Amino acid sequence: MKIEYLGHSCFLIDDCLVIDPYKDGSVPGLGPLRMSAVKVICSHSHADHSGRECVEIVPGKCELEIIEVPSFHDDRGGALRGPNTIFVITSDSGEKLVHLGDLGHFPNDEQLAAISDADYLLIPVGGYYTIDAEMAVKICEACRPKCIIPMHYRTATSGYPELAGVEEFVGLAEKAGLGDKVKIMEG
Repeated sequence: MKIEYLGHSCFLIDDCLVIDPYKDGSVPGLGPLRMSAVKVICSHSHADHSGRECVEIVPGKCELEIIEVPSFHDDRGGALRGPNTIFVITSDSGEKLVHLGDLGHFPNDEQLAAISDADYLLIPVGGYYTIDAEMAVKICEACRPKCIIPMHYRTATSGYPELAGVEEFVGLAEKAGLGDKVKIMEG
């Protein structure tokens, strides 16, 4: 499975699927997103995840199975920030990628079963609007992914000032014995 990080929580998968494109000006430090894809999916309707208009839909094949798992953007059943969709994506070769969107809580048993044993787990780690680094590590320990790709954090050049950087997550993952699974992608 080919994974390209486009910044914040936006990814291009197998050159055909864009997940969570950000709208122009919605993420400090990120320039306009202009690309084409066969399909676009968004975890929720906030501007930093729902810029469908920034992706030109083109004809072609995108042979990825996509399962939507309902969840919440906060730890109060969506009362603060609303719903969130977790995407479980499987390639025709059987590789499993999970994009947690703006998950704001520890997954329940049903959600945990759906996201467990992924080849790739794309997980928010910046806190404030989503789970924080500590909760992200607990989720990784519970669902046992082969590769962990952090997202939704502040970098030196982009991201919301309220978000933490990726460093705390990396440190906690190393302490938990997950350091060799973490892959930081440049966006």
